[in-house]
Amino acid sequence: MAFDYDLFIIGAGSAGVRAARISANHGARVAIAEESRVGGTCVIRGCVPKKLLVYASHYGEDFEDAEGYGWAGPRPTFDWARLIANKDKEIDRLNAAYKSTLAKAGAALIESRAELIDRNTISVGGKQVTAEVILIATGSWPEMPKVPGIEHAISSNECFHLEKLPERVVVVGGGYIALEFAGIFNGLGAKATVLYRGEQVLRGFDHDVRQFLQDELAKKGIDVRCRTDVARIDKAAGGLAVTLSDGTAIDCDQILYATGRRPLTRTMGLEKVGVALDDIGAIKVDGWSKSSVPNIYAVGDCTNRVNLTPVAIREGHAFADSVFGKRPWMVDHADFPSAVFTQPPVATVGDTEERARAKYGEVDIYRETFRPMKHTLSGRSERTLMKLVVDRKTQAVVGAHMVGMDAPEIIQTLAVAVKLKATKQQVDQTIAIHPTAAEEFVTMRTPVAAE
Repeated sequence: MAFDYDLFIIGAGSAGVRAARISANHGARVAIAEESRVGGTCVIRGCVPKKLLVYASHYGEDFEDAEGYGWAGPRPTFDWARLIANKDKEIDRLNAAYKSTLAKAGAALIESRAELIDRNTISVGGKQVTAEVILIATGSWPEMPKVPGIEHAISSNECFHLEKLPERVVVVGGGYIALEFAGIFNGLGAKATVLYRGEQVLRGFDHDVRQFLQDELAKKGIDVRCRTDVARIDKAAGGLAVTLSDGTAIDCDQILYATGRRPLTRTMGLEKVGVALDDIGAIKVDGWSKSSVPNIYAVGDCTNRVNLTPVAIREGHAFADSVFGKRPWMVDHADFPSAVFTQPPVATVGDTEERARAKYGEVDIYRETFRPMKHTLSGRSERTLMKLVVDRKTQAVVGAHMVGMDAPEIIQTLAVAVKLKATKQQVDQTIAIHPTAAEEFVTMRTPVAAE
């Protein structure tokens, strides 16, 4: 059978665009469909605009800290509308750059919703096309719970387009998205309250990281309330009234729900053609990203494996090389680094202490907390946490964790050592760069906890 395309991709986010470009470079005839803007969650409504807002929210403290270094003068005023307009210009630039990337690779972009008719046929842009291989890369979408008054709440998507900065914000959730936005709003001058029904924020992270960050957020003035949930949301004079599960209430101007995301796989015809989904709608795939239908693959957040942009890009690249490049390889999902752009930021790679103890039995823990050098003159009380988790038997460094200034930049490099299974002794042999915070990772000599 002659097909219109060798590969048809649904979803032009980071994973889909990478798969399209590499597959086209391998000689495949590629089309990619996108019903929204090209770039996906990360570029349009996630990592990139959020990091720009994080940068903006740091300046309030930076102006204060500068006084300790001899800088004085009137404090600048903040303009939310200008920030959002400048952010939008950058997102427009990136959207255009992604489109250009596809065009230069020779991949056809169809800016329309796509739906599967059968395992080789797609309905898109008012017509039907066929493809030998189909790749689903539709990502995920915020999931809003069934709470009375939830129509008054917003998700992270809407945070990037608010007409004005709210003075009082309630953020529901204890994951990285919730805490990042709480830091953004707090840093820009809003009163931020975080409500989380769990015992402690950042579930799944190392216990020391979780507690340390929660304490630092409190220092910043963020009101973090764990074991707390929302019962209902009502319109009130001048804003919203948020009634909590214990019967008390909080008044606010905006309530943001960041309690989870769901794979964006509904109403695409996947079930109709036999693609198996799990209980939350994620596409079930094997190590080669192949679904239950042999010619249909899936990569990125719609598979709910590791929901991080660099992982999605790697999965898209592996798919393209394996299916069209005659260079098969699988993505290794172990020991991936990640960061949370809270204030202070968190970064981590490898095993938490809890997972390491379960896997290896005996471990050595190296941990330091200290006041960053910058704050010796700024006077700020913010502190830094660094932690190494070592398998006692092999002395391999199996986990590295940090909370503090520049944590993502530092852990990115240390991730190489963890991935290569460097030993603690090899880390110890590394000469430190002084004076830096990063040097603490190569100067910790005495385990602080062992069993």
